[in-house]
Amino acid sequence: MPEAKRSVMPESRTRDSSAEYKQQAAEAAVRLVQSGMVVGLGTGSTAVFAIRRIGALLQTGELRGVVGVPTSAAAEAEARKVGIPLAEIEPERNVDLTIDGADEVTPDLDLIKGHGGALLREKVVAQASRREVIVVDQSKLSSRLGTLSPLPVEVLRFGWGSQARFLESLGARVELMRRSSGEPFGTDEGNLVLLCNFGPLPVPAELAARLAARAGIVEHGLFLGLATDLIVAGPGGIEQWKRPTSGTPS
Repeated sequence: MPEAKRSVMPESRTRDSSAEYKQQAAEAAVRLVQSGMVVGLGTGSTAVFAIRRIGALLQTGELRGVVGVPTSAAAEAEARKVGIPLAEIEPERNVDLTIDGADEVTPDLDLIKGHGGALLREKVVAQASRREVIVVDQSKLSSRLGTLSPLPVEVLRFGWGSQARFLESLGARVELMRRSSGEPFGTDEGNLVLLCNFGPLPVPAELAARLAARAGIVEHGLFLGLATDLIVAGPGGIEQWKRPTSGTPS
């Protein structure tokens, strides 16, 4: 697949902290939001900046009629705090635009997501979105998925140990995701998350197919072919990458 096309977006300030780069990327993505849109609200430390910016623009009247679809209870709470009206995905209308973060991104805009524990809802919203805009700081860019980040795999609590053994049989080092207290992390649906270190993945689609076929695995953090745009912030400013359409030369 050809690499995504990229362009430099104007940015007058140069910042040096990861949090500020995340905020730059998220606020640049919000420029794509238009009044009347249904907007998917991502989960995590980068997406929260987008939620806050959308709320601020609604309060000033620069945006009107925007409705949010949160990807987690945490995103829902943040959206309510800043005054974004919320809705569920409706059968008769897709999500116009989703803004979300990622744990690792390759040049063809394939992703590993889910270290915030919301991978199931994030993928549901991504699949329902006309446009999936991923916002990251440059530290998340990778030549091959699995190089920087273990793969989150959401599993049922029932029999979760058998899923861990299955994942180990595929070559992963498996660790149960835990909260800072040491307790196992439970997703909004009450499932567990296994962090699976496979190392660099030669063919992510093959692994995705094997995981999807396994009973007890609810979802995995390989987001392949879903992102349409990537906004990256770093010392050189902001770049926007777009996934090429089929047949478009790189």
